[in-house]
Amino acid sequence: MPYTRAAPAPLAPAGHAAPPVLPPAPAPASPVPTAGADAPAGPPAPARLPNGDPMLATRVRPPHPPAAAFLHRDRLLGRLDAAALRPVTLVNGPAGAGKTLLVADWLARGRLPGPAGWLTLEPSDNQPGTFWAYVREALQTGVAGLPAEVGAPARAEHVEPSLLLRLAAWINARPRPTVLVLDECEHLDNLRLAEQLHDLVRHTDGRLRLVLVGRSEPLLPLHRYRAAGELAEIRAGELALNRAETAAVLERHGLRVGPAAVGAVHHALSGWTAGVRLLALAAQEADDPEAYLGRIDAGPTALSDFLLAEVLRTQPAPTQDLLLRCSLLGRVHPDLADALTGRRDGRRILDRLHQDNAFTDALPDGWYRLHPMFAGILRLHLRAAAPERVDELRVRAAHWLAGHGQYRAALDHAAEAGAWALAARLLVDEFALGELLAGRDATRLCALFARMPPTEHSPAAELVRAAVHLTRDEAASALTILEHVEPLLPADRTALQLAAVLVRTGAARLLGSAPLADRAARRAGELEHRVPADLPERHPELLTLMAADLGSTLLWHGRLDEACRALERAARAPVSPTTARLRHDALCRLALVDHLRGWPGRAERRVRQADEEADRSSLPPESRTEVRDLVLAATALERDEPAEAGAALHRTTGGRAPDHDPVVTLGTGVVRAGLLLAQGRPDSALRLLDETRRHGLADRTSDWSRERLAVTACAAHLAAGRPAAAVAALDDVPLRAPDSLVVAARARLAAGRDEQDTLAGLRALRDDPAVGSATRTRALLLLAQAAAEHDGPDSARLLAEALAAAEPERLRRPFRESAPWVRRRLRALPHLARAHGWLPADLRPPARDPAPERRPDAGTATGTAAGPTARAATGPSARTTARAATGPTAEPLPAAGAPVEPLTGREREILLCAARLLSTQEIADELYVSPNTVKTHLKSVNRKLRTANRRDAVRTATRLRLLDAP
Repeated sequence: MPYTRAAPAPLAPAGHAAPPVLPPAPAPASPVPTAGADAPAGPPAPARLPNGDPMLATRVRPPHPPAAAFLHRDRLLGRLDAAALRPVTLVNGPAGAGKTLLVADWLARGRLPGPAGWLTLEPSDNQPGTFWAYVREALQTGVAGLPAEVGAPARAEHVEPSLLLRLAAWINARPRPTVLVLDECEHLDNLRLAEQLHDLVRHTDGRLRLVLVGRSEPLLPLHRYRAAGELAEIRAGELALNRAETAAVLERHGLRVGPAAVGAVHHALSGWTAGVRLLALAAQEADDPEAYLGRIDAGPTALSDFLLAEVLRTQPAPTQDLLLRCSLLGRVHPDLADALTGRRDGRRILDRLHQDNAFTDALPDGWYRLHPMFAGILRLHLRAAAPERVDELRVRAAHWLAGHGQYRAALDHAAEAGAWALAARLLVDEFALGELLAGRDATRLCALFARMPPTEHSPAAELVRAAVHLTRDEAASALTILEHVEPLLPADRTALQLAAVLVRTGAARLLGSAPLADRAARRAGELEHRVPADLPERHPELLTLMAADLGSTLLWHGRLDEACRALERAARAPVSPTTARLRHDALCRLALVDHLRGWPGRAERRVRQADEEADRSSLPPESRTEVRDLVLAATALERDEPAEAGAALHRTTGGRAPDHDPVVTLGTGVVRAGLLLAQGRPDSALRLLDETRRHGLADRTSDWSRERLAVTACAAHLAAGRPAAAVAALDDVPLRAPDSLVVAARARLAAGRDEQDTLAGLRALRDDPAVGSATRTRALLLLAQAAAEHDGPDSARLLAEALAAAEPERLRRPFRESAPWVRRRLRALPHLARAHGWLPADLRPPARDPAPERRPDAGTATGTAAGPTARAATGPSARTTARAATGPTAEPLPAAGAPVEPLTGREREILLCAARLLSTQEIADELYVSPNTVKTHLKSVNRKLRTANRRDAVRTATRLRLLDAP
């Protein structure tokens, strides 16, 4: 069909015919195909990028120089031979200088020092994870033998340093140097990425030969390489054709012209390879090629316009039509070209253009690529001359790409064309809605669909809009959309039905709603037999995300067995960059269940397993779940390590956005309250629990959350010496967890209530093999105390059992909670204390007890004074005797075990802060006083406790129980 001129062509200079305007092409024969549509048979599924995109094989293979018109440049091949002896080679020149084909020809001739990997870069490679994933694939393709242990990035925006170290170690272990060519490296403008690439060069010490091909200098420290003699450079001046080479290029295009014409071309184009090729193509059709070439004289911009007009003018109308239509695509397949033109001549035209060297390169997988500069000029002309055709062409491209397994490229073209119903349908029909929620490609997809107008109301568009609400933690808005659109979903459209289930499970997790989760689980079970068999391979994040959200919601309601089954499904998801964070989160939530069941050691091992998987997937620390550090903090508290617990709690919020997951909100409040109890601040713990209940969980509650808050409040009242308030804290709260029953039993025993029933319950917990070590230890301790109060003979045996249960995991906290009784009992059982040196020193008796005649009124093991004799023994000689009696490592104590004067409330607060290892300035900031005030109070504390520094003061006050809750 001939062209019709509908608008002026701004790209054509005066005196030349304007490239014509596109006519309409026939409409597509069929609507957009579904995910299961037939597609041409091809190679196995490609490797995946961190965001789930398939890697393009053409980017990791060098282009093939055209056989007909390509000029082998031996002088530059020799320069590359010499350059490759150095770690870094820079081939730098303007567009069309022949850089890429020169290096590709060098590789094809086998003149390099070792096997080579090739990577053609794109702007999206500025993300470290994407870049290194492609580098890994380039080396695997061109060099082979890259072990799986090197790992692969899990996130587009991050790569773990350990992955680069493993890659360097592999390169260093190879028998020959490894060559890595990075083409179009002008796209890399990420400084951090340049630093990582420099580190790889440095750590391989010449075993890696890096060849950088681009239009501009990369951000690497070239001055260092240059100064160290490690850089070889081939610049624009050397890349430019000399007169002989210009004549050779013209001759390869069938133009045998005299020296004057060659000189005119060489002078006008200054050795620009691409310009000479374009000009030669235009001159082939001239009546007098020599006269045509002799009149060339133009500046660069005008020359580009002129060459475009001349090249298009000399091409047949079908070729011009195809070039303009396909200019919107970076890569074009012959069948895709046919879909855009409505004809069937795409393969013939593209192959002829490639053979004629007309800025069209044949790629190894049957696709073609227009030269970027040439395609850019064509696109400008297309938009200026026929803007109404641009969106139509993008939609046609989206239809074809979607039908051939390239839904991401199809989605982008549909969105660019404003075809939002099509874009949303592509995302949902591909079962890829999970990618918008799983965090891998969520930022890009959310930004893309944020442009979708509110007037778009197709079922797929509504489901995508609901998913975007979930990414903003707007669960109520997502549910409103879902309740409206779900009745309209066709029953036979599995993709739409699964998308609705995914939105419902996500909303259930954010709201902590068991009914929503149960409804979603039932619907997922009904759809299970209709899920495509290849879905776990294509989009493993969809089912993984559903299982993870379901498990977290069930955990929120204390349905631990059901939660474990769902979380284990998520943890066993196929290893993929799109599932890395989901698997890590599922493992950490399973660790939380282990902790809730009283197995802190098992929980810690599960966290280590989660970390190992995250490291293998190169998951950055800031993207790892907060549940991880909550579990580590809770485990540290069980071991009576408050400093480690505080550090882990700080990591749960440091540098992260607030988490709206109710499990995380509740866990943070409970563990922080536990840390305050460990620091002797029960009233502060109660205030924090109340704040968590009223603000953090104001609109989300469950029986399990009420139980966790009430049990922690009960423990706080017990620490404050208020057993009646502790029992009252559990009123009207269902207690199901074993550790909750133990805390309740402790409160009832302290209040003198239901002793026989309480002890029977404790014995049942002690004998239950499913009860964890931490819970069993506490039950045994309570039974031992009850036996001791009734002079029962089993007290020592029960205490020994408690110590044996706690020893493998060093669970010190249960003994700290019963510190006064444990001190007294171990003083009477020194052999038991000696067998368990892992207990805190202040709970164990000193190495040698003082002689009774020297301390007739020593009192109990709590360190309190017992009579006038003890009060009188406060002189220096008495203190010296006490220190000597406790051995060289014992802490200094006043002889009578009590200070001369009681500590004030402010002094006790400052001493509690000092016990947390806070500096003077940090104490001042926390208590809103000046540093000088802190120093004054510390001096007073040292005077009263007869200590020389704050460390001794803390240790003495701890021994004297001055930091225990009043």
